[in-house]
Amino acid sequence: MVRTEGLGRVIDEHPFFQGIDGKLRAVLAGCATNQRVEAGDYLFRQGAPAEHFYLLRRGKIAIEIHAPARPPIIVETVVEDDIVGWSWLVPPYRWAFDARAMELTRLIALDAVCLRRKMEEDAELGFEVMRRFVPVIAHRLDSTRLQVLDLYGPPPGAGGRA
Repeated sequence: MVRTEGLGRVIDEHPFFQGIDGKLRAVLAGCATNQRVEAGDYLFRQGAPAEHFYLLRRGKIAIEIHAPARPPIIVETVVEDDIVGWSWLVPPYRWAFDARAMELTRLIALDAVCLRRKMEEDAELGFEVMRRFVPVIAHRLDSTRLQVLDLYGPPPGAGGRA
């Protein structure tokens, strides 16, 4: 059995939720479980249902996209004290990327259905979660844009815009 009081402490200490109100932390802990992912295993795959988001406690996750006839492109490497997953916030709640463990990784998984329901019931919680997620979403999209430009942009020295 997972002890939510211990998870509440972990959530409170994680930088993503640093300083969150104790009442809101308790709500988050009610949706949380510990999880472990072995090196090389996928945490989630693009197009699959986005049923969780994750607080990284230890380890490293590669956020990847696939291009035809190429190996996966690592958009970003997420490490300890960061988060993984924002697709759970946006209908149709499907992962926009793959996430693969680069080493043994320990996480706190927050159940998306549980959390969305609680966010709808409590506007303060909804605001706090969204306020913390918007910069993450913007950063990940910008990282993806830069990777795509690097991959498909004009070759170095080509000069000018296409």
